[in-house]
Amino acid sequence: MSEAAQTLDGWYCLHDFRTVDWTTWKMLPEDERQTVIDEFLSLVEKWNATQERKEGSHALYTIVGQKADFMMMILRPTMEELNEIETEFNKSKLAEFTVPAFSYVSVVELSNYLPSDGGDPYQNPYVQGRLYPILPKTKHVCFYPMDKRRQGNDNWYMLPMEERRELMKSHGMIGRQYAGKVKQIISGSVGFDDYEWGVTLFADDVLQFKKLVYEMRFDEVSARYGEFGAFFVGNILEEERVSTFLRV
Repeated sequence: MSEAAQTLDGWYCLHDFRTVDWTTWKMLPEDERQTVIDEFLSLVEKWNATQERKEGSHALYTIVGQKADFMMMILRPTMEELNEIETEFNKSKLAEFTVPAFSYVSVVELSNYLPSDGGDPYQNPYVQGRLYPILPKTKHVCFYPMDKRRQGNDNWYMLPMEERRELMKSHGMIGRQYAGKVKQIISGSVGFDDYEWGVTLFADDVLQFKKLVYEMRFDEVSARYGEFGAFFVGNILEEERVSTFLRV
């Protein structure tokens, strides 16, 4: 049996994608629509308070294309808290005018493919920043789930640990070339969702997503072993723009 990768695990993560029922939303009187918006913004204010205490983080983005209209990305210390937030939104008036489009459940992770300097990694400030991130407020986001292939001779999980570590080192070098341009959050979802990882990319220049993913496709880790799900790309939804987004 090949050696299994060990992971460091941080905050649990929920990507919640919603489609707005614009037809029904437009039937609501304007003053009632504003009440619904105010209720949602009060929820976001609670999330802001949690983020200020560094007990979690969140991001709101509108989604381009027909897969969804907006995304709520939530990070919390426990799976129960994610469930509570999801349920609280589902009980809100705004939820009555949305349809669930897609969701993804995972946990922010780092694997032992990365080098270690010894000691307790959870006390390392760099590791803490990776496992418990405050989500950046960049202009654009890109999310996609992915697997490592398990077919015939292209079975990632049958490779020796040292070979996997060398391949991931080469793979990671590509990502480092985009430091300062793209922030990447990897969350593990083995046993939590349909794929094995969720990848969330943040950037102010949306074209950097295409350049990064395209370049990585030529790396052996992706070219030979990568399996990708649907891609979602979107634009930041600042709180002050929520009313504009929902205005009809």
